[in-house]
Amino acid sequence: MLPALKPVTEIKRHATEIIDQLRLDRVPVLITEHGKEAAVMLDVATYKGMLHRLELLEVIAKGEQAFTEEQAGAHADVKARMAKRWA
Repeated sequence: MLPALKPVTEIKRHATEIIDQLRLDRVPVLITEHGKEAAVMLDVATYKGMLHRLELLEVIAKGEQAFTEEQAGAHADVKARMAKRWA
């Protein structure tokens, strides 16, 4: 999904309408300043989903590292810890 491009001046003038559109279609808005990329605006649900996926990826990376360093725990122990954390 390609973000919608909006200059910062348009964001200033039409913030409420842009936020309403974000909530409706969940398409990110790439904010430009002086013709250059400056920031990205996301709806809250998309942002929270991205944070959750990032947390999961970090846990997976730690698990892979522990496995390669032969520090992995027993399957039942790991399963119980994961169930407790992500329940």
